Amino acid sequence: MGKKIEDYLFIIITCFLVLSGCARVRHAVPESLVGQAVVVGMPDIRYYTDKPDSFFMQQSLAESFKAEGKTEYLTDGIKSYPVLIIGGGVSSSAYGIGLLNGWSKEGSRPVFKIVTGYSSGSILAVAAFSGKEYEDRLAKVFTSISTKDVVRQKSVFGILFGNSVNTSDRFAEKIDNIMDEGLMAKIAQEYRKGRRLYVGTSDLDAQGFVIWDMGALASKGGADALKLFRKIILASCSFSVMLPPVYFQVEAAGKRYDEMHADGGVIGGLFYIYQLMEGMEHSGEFRTRLYVLNLCYMSPHSKQVEDNLTAITSRTIETNQAAKMTGDTYRVYAFAKEKGWDYNLAYIPEDFNPNQKEMFDRQEMQRLFKRGYDDAAAGYKWHKAPPGLVKEWE
Repeated sequence: MGKKIEDYLFIIITCFLVLSGCARVRHAVPESLVGQAVVVGMPDIRYYTDKPDSFFMQQSLAESFKAEGKTEYLTDGIKSYPVLIIGGGVSSSAYGIGLLNGWSKEGSRPVFKIVTGYSSGSILAVAAFSGKEYEDRLAKVFTSISTKDVVRQKSVFGILFGNSVNTSDRFAEKIDNIMDEGLMAKIAQEYRKGRRLYVGTSDLDAQGFVIWDMGALASKGGADALKLFRKIILASCSFSVMLPPVYFQVEAAGKRYDEMHADGGVIGGLFYIYQLMEGMEHSGEFRTRLYVLNLCYMSPHSKQVEDNLTAITSRTIETNQAAKMTGDTYRVYAFAKEKGWDYNLAYIPEDFNPNQKEMFDRQEMQRLFKRGYDDAAAGYKWHKAPPGLVKEWE
């Protein structure tokens, strides 16, 4: 009996040693250099929101106003800039792509000067910026996939000694199919017209929110730019624990390091950058029409949670994200009202009862897409304030 126990202990210890040896060797950016590191070969495509280099993002915006046509965005002699902010929502993003498609069908949808997004909202932001062809392509994806098409759960040992519950190879393949050379060329073309597309990720080492200028990246062209573009979208969608982090090779002070990035929602609820808006204010007299597409429920929906780790973890993440998104929705509203901007909010309606049975439930996503499309095609009544602040449309 004693011999068997020793054998079992030997096997367990050996597994620990072998698996720990498989862990990735990190060369993280030193704390003193955080914010100074640049992506290898791409020095001018991203900004940290809390670092001095946010000035360069304002400079990029200033250049965008010079690049646009004199009559573009002109209303009654004053420039009127529509800005679209898209939150994350995983499978509930199907409502958002449905709303965008329906809005185009209805005919009042503007050409946005600036589009921002993080998490699954980053994919929607790319499509919303690029036009109907890519929105249609994305709609087909969001209404046809199931969980097994997107993620694959790791083995027990892979989970215990790895960096996530699932692998992201299938998800990366979906992203690669959507983000192709034609899309890059389209984004680069719009960038040269003065439009801007930003995607957010979370630098887990630095605990910083990183803004990626996807138009500047697309305008560089080539295989390296496309590869990095896809990688950024994957990182923006990679919710910690559920999917592995994404590493970026960077340079700082003449040395190379790696950065660990994950879903932008780790840090923020909505991709709303105050420096971004400060940059716009330097452009002179203008109006801003702010559209916020919140891809979550703004009111609680009760359901019985099973008494197991997976169900409890999933419900905790879902609740935390919804609370974070709601809080940021109110903050954006307060900022917009202070500036006197036109505020418009869309979210999954309260009377839509969720019936999701898995992470990516095909039938539920089809139902969400249809509801979003129908709401917008009939003429969406944009909320002029978050729920609870007003009882009627303004």
